Amino acid sequence: MPRGRWRRTRTPVAVGGADAPVIRLSGLGRTFPGTVEVHALRPVELEVERGEFLAVVGPSGSGKSTFLNLLGLLDRPTSGTYELGGIDVAGLGERQRTAVRGHRIGFVFQSFQLLPYRTATENVELAQLYVGRDAASRRDRAVEALGRVGLDHRLDALPPTLSGGERQRVAIARALVNRPQLLLCDEPTGNLDSHTSEIIMELFDELHRSGQTIVIITHDPTVAARAQRTLVMRDGVLGTGAEAGA
Repeated sequence: MPRGRWRRTRTPVAVGGADAPVIRLSGLGRTFPGTVEVHALRPVELEVERGEFLAVVGPSGSGKSTFLNLLGLLDRPTSGTYELGGIDVAGLGERQRTAVRGHRIGFVFQSFQLLPYRTATENVELAQLYVGRDAASRRDRAVEALGRVGLDHRLDALPPTLSGGERQRVAIARALVNRPQLLLCDEPTGNLDSHTSEIIMELFDELHRSGQTIVIITHDPTVAARAQRTLVMRDGVLGTGAEAGA
């Protein structure tokens, strides 16, 4: 390699089974050590099929964020296994986990997390930097994703000039641009008024009808009501209302 030049190496992405559930958890748990151990997530058994829309509800401190971080490969479990599309991701090395996360998981957050000095298109393009696409391809995909969420007329707008709903739609486009198997949403309507929340949930309904697998973490029962299935998180236990002690 010539002196002074860096070459980006691409980490191979593991391949799973085409018919496997998008999520299969077996005894997955997370404990934080200390003088008194904190069982943030008690062992979970769960399958989420392709195209399913799942909501997880629960009060603050119930373990929802721990659960989301494990599903999104932002943290590692202390027990059990996690298969994402047939791949045992709990056992992967850090570089492979990063590659799988970039290709197979899209994230939507409450706070949007957009760069204010980058246009809507550029914000969506940035999500593709670590999946090996050239600049022209990145822009084409970004424009396509923004069109999918109804923002093809706001391609060059900066986030401060967008409404809250438009900023969340940019964030959703960014999450979708790599065509992930799994869309993880953390309180996606938490910063929006009720009218705008309804518009965003209608967009999630459309994505679900198109076959997108969606998991939403929320405290809002009206958001959870849009899902096919709702599970309750309480004191680190995930299950139906009765199983979680609700």
